[in-house]
Amino acid sequence: MALDRLLRPRSVAVVGGGAWCANVIRQCQKIGFTGTLWAVHPTKPDIAGVAAFPSVDALPGVPDAAFVGVNRQATVEVIAELSRRGAGGAICFASGFREANAELKDGADLQAALLRAAGRMPILGPNCYGLINGLDKVALWPDHHGMVAVDRGVAIVSQSSNIALNLTMQKRGLPLACLVTAGNQAQTDLSAIGTALLEDPRVTALGLHIEGIGDLRRFEALAATAHAVGKPVVALKVGASDQARLGAVSHTASLAGSDAGARALLARLGIGQVDSLTTFLEVLKLLHVTGPLPSNRIASMSCSGGEAGLMADLALGRDVVFPPLSREQRTALREALGPKVSLANPLDYHTYIWADRRAMAACFAAMLDDDIALALVVLDFPRSDRCTAPEWDLVIEAAADAMAAKGRPIAILASLPETLPERVAERLIARGIIPLCGLNDAMDAIGIAAKVGLRDKTSPLLLPAPDGPGTVLTESASKAELKAYGLAVPRAEMAATAAEAGAVADRIGGRVVVKAEGVPHKTEAGAVRLGLTGGEEAKQAARKMAAKSYLVEEMIDNVVVELLIGVLRDEAHGMVLTLGAGGTFTELLDDTTHLLLPVTSPQIDAALNTLRIAPRIGGYRGAPPADRSAIVSAVLAVQDYVMAHAERVFEVEINPLLCTPNRAVAADALIRLRET
Repeated sequence: MALDRLLRPRSVAVVGGGAWCANVIRQCQKIGFTGTLWAVHPTKPDIAGVAAFPSVDALPGVPDAAFVGVNRQATVEVIAELSRRGAGGAICFASGFREANAELKDGADLQAALLRAAGRMPILGPNCYGLINGLDKVALWPDHHGMVAVDRGVAIVSQSSNIALNLTMQKRGLPLACLVTAGNQAQTDLSAIGTALLEDPRVTALGLHIEGIGDLRRFEALAATAHAVGKPVVALKVGASDQARLGAVSHTASLAGSDAGARALLARLGIGQVDSLTTFLEVLKLLHVTGPLPSNRIASMSCSGGEAGLMADLALGRDVVFPPLSREQRTALREALGPKVSLANPLDYHTYIWADRRAMAACFAAMLDDDIALALVVLDFPRSDRCTAPEWDLVIEAAADAMAAKGRPIAILASLPETLPERVAERLIARGIIPLCGLNDAMDAIGIAAKVGLRDKTSPLLLPAPDGPGTVLTESASKAELKAYGLAVPRAEMAATAAEAGAVADRIGGRVVVKAEGVPHKTEAGAVRLGLTGGEEAKQAARKMAAKSYLVEEMIDNVVVELLIGVLRDEAHGMVLTLGAGGTFTELLDDTTHLLLPVTSPQIDAALNTLRIAPRIGGYRGAPPADRSAIVSAVLAVQDYVMAHAERVFEVEINPLLCTPNRAVAADALIRLRET
């Protein structure tokens, strides 16, 4: 469904007579729209000074785009008229459709009628403000906004109209090319909108505010388009809910909800994820000026020891690195700064060279080593209403000189947003210098810019099974299912009575484990006994459990580490694979990492390295290492099972996976399936 006419219209119809519709006309005029502008109202002669026609059918031409600002029932009728006339698309401002189904029982039915009325004509919303296109000077927007006409810039798609409005009011120098709100995405979702915006050569990067993803395949297509055209995408994903945990009975469900799925999805597709609106703006600004960074290795320069120390501290816990100075950097810096300055990264270059453009340029250029992806000059500008500060302009000139000499990017970083005026930020961008506001946001933005665009080269996502009532298999049945796909499990037999449990223990020999069958979280329930020797001990242990049946299995010795492997159906994001510390302290340690199926052996191996217990896997303090290949094989066996039963699997868990120097054995297993 083509969105060109809707997003970049040359003729616009505004349907409705309220204040919102009058404001759309004013905003179109204010931003400089030069196309044809029509108003539609059955009785009013004009809307905001624009002559009104009594109906859509009475218009002298076919509009490329329409803003429909009438009540919800009338919206359906107007959309039908626009579709019949061949309009390029429409914005449905009214609410009270499926998004309000809990309050209005006819909401879903009315939305279905709206979709039938639209047919193949694109619509945005309902329950959305619309769009502002600063590139083509169009503002189908019923409220105030802060955007102006631009030649190029970033595009933003938001599921919240109010958040979108607030973003337009930023004073950080970020050029906004186009902003579109998606509303409840009855027909056209943010993936379709984002894809259309990415294809505009004037758009440099895309920002997404996401409350929910309706179609995973279209979202994958959005990421593929971004990769193909070489434009970065950044997302602020909100709404971390317990949706994926409903009805779950495993440890995995307490560790991997929809937030984990969202993070895994964005990482897999190479979409940078931010956790605040301020970081969202800063990373988009960075990406607009330079594009993705080749690495997270950066340099910092300031004329303050306090600022240098603060910058060093801010790197802790963030995905940025201040590499030590090279010999070449030290030599060049010593020549530029003289003998009194202590050389380090972050660098305090003192005030010896302040207001000396040539010396500052030499200092900045010296820091721009080939190993440095971005150099930061920490600089806070004085208040223009109280101070005159021409020396600060020399720093900008020196930064530009250093960039020209070395061909590498520099950012001017203000510690406070208030100390980087918008006019200065705009001037910096025009010079190719990145203006960054706020130390914390800037450091987060740099870490994201160094990772954005790095996509996992794997098969399309495994889509989750349809929802429905579920059933949980017993441990023995779960192990049998997974063993058929290559998962190693202990030698075991079922026993109906305590006496039979003793007999089974004698047959297995050595130390054994006795478990009450059908009890989740056995340790907490006292339904498992480990390290039993001989049939008598096994019989007495089973008798104390007083269960209907028992699972008796060999005791796995020489365990190096216990892991968890879990797969959880996440309706919004796919099948979430959780790897982490296992055993009785799973939730306490909360040491997990998340991927989306399908995965490859190298991805599993890399994910294991991100765990805090990774040193234990590799052999800690002289202990033997676990069989890493066996661990990877166990994960792949679980994946093979899930993919073979994708239409039914809700969750699978191995906890613990007992990892020894030569084996990886599932000591416990759980499978929950959709009932057939």
